[in-house]
Amino acid sequence: MISPPSSPLPSLLHRVSAALRSDAVGGLLLIAAAAAALAWANSPAGGSYEALRSVSFGPEALHLHLSLETWAADGLLAIFFFIVGNELKQEFVHGELRNPRRAMLPITAAVCGMLVPAAIYAAINLGSPETLGGWGIPMATDIAFALAVLAVVGRGLPPALRTFLLTLAIVDDLGAVLVIAVFYTETIAVGPLAGALAGLAVFGFLQRGRGPAAVLNASRLPNLVVYLPLAGAVWTLVHASGVHATIAGVAMGLLMRTTAADAETDSPSHRVEHLLRPFSAGVALPVFAFLSAGVVFDGIGAVTGDPAALGIMAGLVGGKLIGVLGGSWATTKVTSAELSPDLRWSDIAGVSLLAGIGFTVSLLITDLSFADAPQTLEHAKAGVLLASLIAATLAALVLGVRAHRLRTPS
Repeated sequence: MISPPSSPLPSLLHRVSAALRSDAVGGLLLIAAAAAALAWANSPAGGSYEALRSVSFGPEALHLHLSLETWAADGLLAIFFFIVGNELKQEFVHGELRNPRRAMLPITAAVCGMLVPAAIYAAINLGSPETLGGWGIPMATDIAFALAVLAVVGRGLPPALRTFLLTLAIVDDLGAVLVIAVFYTETIAVGPLAGALAGLAVFGFLQRGRGPAAVLNASRLPNLVVYLPLAGAVWTLVHASGVHATIAGVAMGLLMRTTAADAETDSPSHRVEHLLRPFSAGVALPVFAFLSAGVVFDGIGAVTGDPAALGIMAGLVGGKLIGVLGGSWATTKVTSAELSPDLRWSDIAGVSLLAGIGFTVSLLITDLSFADAPQTLEHAKAGVLLASLIAATLAALVLGVRAHRLRTPS
C-alpha cells in the first residue's frame, strides 16, 4: 500500500485526488457547475456567458479552430468517455459482464431503458419532423450523476444495487456511443478515419505487454511520452473524419490492457484510471457541464410546449422507469435470470428512476441533434435538466425510504 506524501503540497493534492474519486464528490461538482451556468446565463450578465463559451481558438490548419464549448464537448468529454470505455473493458474481462447469465438482468434492463424512452420521444414528436431527430436524447443515463445520488442517499442499501446500476449505466453508455457514431455522424472522411484506425491499431499493439511492446513497457521512457502524442493524433484524426471525437476516447479505453505483466504491480487499465479519474471528475465533466448547461429559461410553459422538450422529459422520467423496471421484471419471467436475493423490486424501481438522469450524454446528443435550431436546442436542454432534476428527486425519495428502513432495527 502506498503511503500518502508527507510534504504539505503533495499531501494536499493526494487528499484532493482521493476525494475526486468519490462518486458523491464528482456528482456534487457537476451539480455546482450546472447551477452556476444556469445562474449566470439567466442573470443580467447572461450575454457575457454566451461570449465566454463562444470564444474560439486552435490551429485552423487541422480544422481545430473550435469554440470553448466545442472543445469541452469534443475534447474534455473524450477523457470521460475513455474512462467509460476502460470500465467497460474491465467489466467484460473481470466483472459482471464476463458472465452473460449473471449480467442478463441489468443488460436487458439497459436495452429496454434505451428503447422505451426513444419510442416515447418518437411518438410525441411524430407530428413534428424538425424535432423527430432528437429521439436519441432520452436514451442516455449519466453514470456520474446517478452514482453520486446513490452514494448520497443509499447508505445502507445492498452493494448489489450499485453493481446493478453500474452495469446498467455502462451498457447504456455503450449504446449511447453507438447511437452517436451511427445516427449522429453526418459525413465521414475516409482518409482521416483510416489514419485513426491505424493509430488505434498501434495503441492496441503497445497495450499487449509482450513482444516488442514489452520493450517499451519495461523501458525507462515515461509512458506519457509515447501514449499522449498517440492519443492526441487518434483524437485529431477521428475529429477530422466526421465521427464525433468522443468515440476516440471510448475506443482507446476498450483497448486498455486489464491484466498486469510480469514486471508490473498493476495493470495499465487500473493505473490510467487511477490517474485520470480525478481530472475527469474535477475538471472535464464540470467544465463541460458549465459550458453546456447555461440554458436561458423563457418560462416552463414555453419549455413543456415544445415537443422536443416534452418528449425528452417523458422519455427520461417515464420511459426509463417503464423500460428498466418493466424490462427487468419481464426478463425474470421469460428467462432463467433472477433478481439478487439482496434486492427488492422497490430497489429496482429506485434505480429505474436514477436512470432518468440523462445530463452529460443527453446534453451532448442534444447539441448534435439541434445544432442548427437554437431555440429548440435551448428548450431541449432545459428539458434534459428538468427531467434529470425530477428523476433524481424521485429516486432519492424511493431509495432514501428503502435505505432508512434497512438502517432502522425492526
